Amino acid sequence: MDLQTTPPVMDTTARTDMTKDQSSTTELAWNRMTAQELVAAAEADAVVLLPVASTEQHGPHLTTGVDTFLVTEGCRRVASIVSKQRAIVVAPTVWMGLAEHHVAFGGTFSLSLTTYHALLRELCRSILRARFKKILIVNGHGGNIAALAAMTTDLAQELSAPIATTTLYDFAHQSDAYVSILEDQTGVQHACEAETSMMLAAFPDCVRTDRISEAFNPRGVQKDRKLGNSTPPLNRWRSFSMIAPTGVMGDARKATAIKGECLLDVAAELLAARLIDGQPWSD
Repeated sequence: MDLQTTPPVMDTTARTDMTKDQSSTTELAWNRMTAQELVAAAEADAVVLLPVASTEQHGPHLTTGVDTFLVTEGCRRVASIVSKQRAIVVAPTVWMGLAEHHVAFGGTFSLSLTTYHALLRELCRSILRARFKKILIVNGHGGNIAALAAMTTDLAQELSAPIATTTLYDFAHQSDAYVSILEDQTGVQHACEAETSMMLAAFPDCVRTDRISEAFNPRGVQKDRKLGNSTPPLNRWRSFSMIAPTGVMGDARKATAIKGECLLDVAAELLAARLIDGQPWSD
């Protein structure tokens, strides 16, 4: 059952045909579809994934687009799986977010919280005006997590729509699915074994392999430390340069492309399974 929505005026046969059409093509990206194709997807009650990320420093060995590239790739993989069962579209990725903590390193874009909220509100409004009813904001940057958790309520109330949020790696972290893949981490940190592995798998041209030997911070290699989205009990703002002078949290020297493929596939499969099941709009 949809929350706060009216079922689309479309019969079951038409919806099934749309799903079949999507599963037979690899074109699920909003900006590679025509307006008529997007109208048809909306009429089929397609889920829209809105990837959000950041453009920021990622150590001496990774380019600044890591979060943008990885969340885009992750959403592409999710959509490829989901499209076999239901209609889905991937909107263009929001490439800037909340990254003030990385500014000291250079090469970083950062928005204020007010601007970020306004940007996401207007993007979601545009998606709704394009006749879609289900929007999932999929995050790929740690600095956006706390803000998105708070904005979930505000966006839903401001737009009168059941807008949902998640982070690409949430279900993998929640289920400890990455523990058996990674050597020194329980999940994704920053410019680390995990992110470097995924970049080697999907975007190897954006990895400066001759600098990986420098990409290490012992504070990020605690295998027994449980990752989560909560803030510390006593919290104050710190520049990432104070915590990780190399710009890295973890040990990128352990990265491999094989690990990266596994990490991306696991994240995509776990999120796709929820969407196929109708979550988070089914209750």
